[in-house]
Amino acid sequence: MSLPLAASATPDAPPHTGGLLLLIDGTAGLLTVAALGIALLLLLIIKARLQPFVALLAVSIAVGLMAGLSVTELFGTVQRSDAVSTIESGMGGILGHVAIIIGLGTMLGAILEVSGGAEVLASRLLRLFGEKRAPLAMGVTGIVFGIPVFFDVGIFVLAPIVYAAAKRSGRSVLLYCLPLLAGLSMTHAFLPPHPGPVAAAGLLHVDLGWVILMGVVCGIPAVLAAWAFSAWVGRRIFVPVPQDMVEAADEAKEAVLAEQRAAGTEPGERPVPLGTVLGIIGTPLVLILAATFSSIALDPSTGRSVVEFFGHPFVALTIALLLAYYLLGVRRGWSRASLEKVSTSSLKPVGNILLVVGAGGVFGAVLKASGVAQALSDTFHDVGLPVLVLAYLISLVLRVAQGSATVAIVTTAGIVAPLLAAGDHSQAFVALVIMAISAGSIFASHVNDGGFWMVAKYFGISERDTLRTWTVLESVLSVAGFAVAAVLSLFV
Repeated sequence: MSLPLAASATPDAPPHTGGLLLLIDGTAGLLTVAALGIALLLLLIIKARLQPFVALLAVSIAVGLMAGLSVTELFGTVQRSDAVSTIESGMGGILGHVAIIIGLGTMLGAILEVSGGAEVLASRLLRLFGEKRAPLAMGVTGIVFGIPVFFDVGIFVLAPIVYAAAKRSGRSVLLYCLPLLAGLSMTHAFLPPHPGPVAAAGLLHVDLGWVILMGVVCGIPAVLAAWAFSAWVGRRIFVPVPQDMVEAADEAKEAVLAEQRAAGTEPGERPVPLGTVLGIIGTPLVLILAATFSSIALDPSTGRSVVEFFGHPFVALTIALLLAYYLLGVRRGWSRASLEKVSTSSLKPVGNILLVVGAGGVFGAVLKASGVAQALSDTFHDVGLPVLVLAYLISLVLRVAQGSATVAIVTTAGIVAPLLAAGDHSQAFVALVIMAISAGSIFASHVNDGGFWMVAKYFGISERDTLRTWTVLESVLSVAGFAVAAVLSLFV
């Protein structure tokens, strides 16, 4: 069976002719607009150092005008409050789905972090696996703890445990940090509630249960390949434990504890039970997957409706968050004010992510409304390039060019969405396309990616060795994840 090709979408409306800057008539002109738009986006982010949200919004407006959309079609009109606005519908359409999930997931991760759940998880796994298998324990910790928390938070919280394990063994810190980073990176790219896969699911209209399932199926082999590379390179490149970062981590931990004491949120003397941590993390995943499978295996009934209710991402994550509030907070002596403070503080970094995701939705809506997506669809269909391969390559190029995985995912999803619209693709296949996009978005992290510098500085790795280790690790994750997705796409 061959890979499905990019489908030729049927336009929702006739071509637009009322725009200000329509350059060339026909497909050639629209393809030119698409190429100029992507080039302008990269120029604004890389050279002008413009904030990605502003860059995406500016490029969306420019592409819409050049492709022939009128000002009214882009922005609506003050005379008619019900007039269709491409920008507003694109922004609202995606954020209505994504904002709630990202917000709930972020608060859940913050409670797990502040309560000491991560340290308990890592310490227990280290004891379980033993000293000889400590790198594997760090890798498993990265996967489990990486599900509810952002990549950078995972590094901040777990780096001191890496230092301790490497110091006890006297071996290269790479043997311990790289498996951890592989787990954190895989979950960040492939699994909800992280912004990338959630945004892509919203743009491509895929049930999150399918995204979770395909994320696990594609992500686990990818992270195993990354662990194999970590073991190989960790024996060949010795990087000592960075003493300055150990001291800084100790100071940061004391500062955090002091802040928690002042807020009344310091973890209690009793460690958090490992089963509690795993149960809270696993609850939303199990509920969402149960709802997905019930829609396939069960006939419409009251029982199925109940399962689908509790398995809706909004409900499942709310249940998990309430469990965390009680089991990790209230039952351990936290006040309601402390819970509110931790939750509110965790949402501060989310604003930028949501704006970027929303601007990606605007970009996709403009491509569809202006006819650019139709022209791209026709062109790629004629070339015969499989949509899964196309999605991976576009995401990969955007990632390498501008560094941000989130920007690469939302931009690629906006481009690919209309290519899938007319095709009779299953939810499973579209979820695999999301995996291909996600895999491309983590390829070859280098000097234009903030994650590159975070890894280098936190673990005391030189720039040259970071390129030889972390950059290659990300590429292994990317290629392996895409390879699994490509193979699976032959059977769904």
